[in-house]
Amino acid sequence: MVALSVPGMRIRFATSNPQDMKIAVLHTMAKYDNICKYIHLPVQSGSTRILEKMNRQHTREEYITLIENVRKILPDCAISQDLITGFCGETEEDHLETLSLMETVKYDFGFMFAYSERPGTLAAKKMADDVPAETKKRRLAEIIALQQEHGLYRMQQFVGQTVEVLIEGNSKKSEKHWMGRNTQNAVAVFEKTDEKIGDLVQVRITGCTSATLLGEKI
Repeated sequence: MVALSVPGMRIRFATSNPQDMKIAVLHTMAKYDNICKYIHLPVQSGSTRILEKMNRQHTREEYITLIENVRKILPDCAISQDLITGFCGETEEDHLETLSLMETVKYDFGFMFAYSERPGTLAAKKMADDVPAETKKRRLAEIIALQQEHGLYRMQQFVGQTVEVLIEGNSKKSEKHWMGRNTQNAVAVFEKTDEKIGDLVQVRITGCTSATLLGEKI
């Protein structure tokens, strides 16, 4: 209903708990061009054992099946994650399962954190925060490094393509350049001509970093 009511406006479906992301939503996203091809799909851990301790409502296997459905129904969809490392009782094997899940999905973007107690939560009341700080720091660094590698890989897929970019404002590094996003939520930077904020423009991607597409308006 939203896609049909505002056909000239981009609709970005942001976050869904994995257990709530239904196949019908994916088919709807595929049906309408103005629904952005991007899903933020928090996973938190690649270990089913840790997911159970976190009281998450999905397993590793269920999450991978969901990713496979996204890839099948929305092959050009970008996927981002939330990951917590160093949760109570997390072993090195659990950590390696998280890294292997990242290798399986190759996320476009990610939001990664080391676990810290939050007062009032079940974990704080009933579980010991028993992963040493140095171990958390090292595991988080490994996760961030792998995400940067995968982010660069995903960005490189756009080089040579022409993408539609919604202009959001000036580039952080130059007032002579615009910054905007494509339908996959990737940031693109290109030189200004006669455009304005809010315009949808076609941009040919000529290069990239692990976080930004570089291009020129066509």
